[in-house]
Amino acid sequence: MPVKILVTGANGFVGRALCAHLQQQGCEVHAAVRTPVTGLHANHIVTVAALDRQTDWSCALDGIDVVVHLAARVHVMHDTSAAPEMEFRKANVDATLHLARQAAKAGIKRMVFLSSVKANGESTAPGQPFKESDVPNPQDAYGRSKWEAEKGLLQIAHETGLEVVIVRSPLVYGPGVKANFASLMRLVARAWPLPLGEIHNSRSLVGLGNLVDFLATCVTHPHAANQTFLVSDGQDMSTTELVRAIAQAAHVPARLLPVPVRVLMWVGSILGQGAAMHRLCDNLQLDISKAKTILKWTPPNTVSLELVRAYEATKKQ
Repeated sequence: MPVKILVTGANGFVGRALCAHLQQQGCEVHAAVRTPVTGLHANHIVTVAALDRQTDWSCALDGIDVVVHLAARVHVMHDTSAAPEMEFRKANVDATLHLARQAAKAGIKRMVFLSSVKANGESTAPGQPFKESDVPNPQDAYGRSKWEAEKGLLQIAHETGLEVVIVRSPLVYGPGVKANFASLMRLVARAWPLPLGEIHNSRSLVGLGNLVDFLATCVTHPHAANQTFLVSDGQDMSTTELVRAIAQAAHVPARLLPVPVRVLMWVGSILGQGAAMHRLCDNLQLDISKAKTILKWTPPNTVSLELVRAYEATKKQ
């Protein structure tokens, strides 16, 4: 009998890719979405009207073996909500724990929760990557909501026997990526000169193909139960190296201007973009040795391949 998996947020960037990957592995995929959609690789599509503490998941959970919970209020660059902390908590904490309790009551074996490295913090010291054993230090409402959800899920696991797997991801890129990463790819592909030639930081990213492969591993691996994992491509890059790699994927020259980091930070502060400059220039490394040791998992795709796939899809947008 194929494993029956409910994927929440199935119509999202990660969800669509994960549903397709799970189907290729022979799983029976039940896709939970908020509005009816087409084009999903799923055996069944379940419409769930809302993501809150009142949602009735009973029909969606009937007969399911594993839940992969991707649905969330995601991190946004310019949040216009009057009370962002409350809104993140409603969607990412209350709704997540409500689903977990219903899953446990329904006899579901396991729940895989896509969290964020923001539960660890925003940056790392050089040569000191985040580890799962580090004391969490979330710096914004989104990161705090993910960390609170993690704590609640582990408590539910302790009380009910529901197996919980927590996956902390850095920035995800791949076919369908939007926002700043998509903008950067377009700028590089047009061979625009960019002032990013002197950034010697080190950052971990994860390609969409590598992430969905890891999530699929966490669905069934016996040693994943009640564990927290960091995931990445396993190949950290500086912002300068990333631009060069994107240019290679796009078959264009990388036009990089050697502007010192201190100048970028000064300009960013003047323009009110200090946080964006920190994301470009700071270190953010993840140690994925736990996943390699416990799950015997290594990223199946190179960064070069993941970037080519992302760029080719961006050309069609």
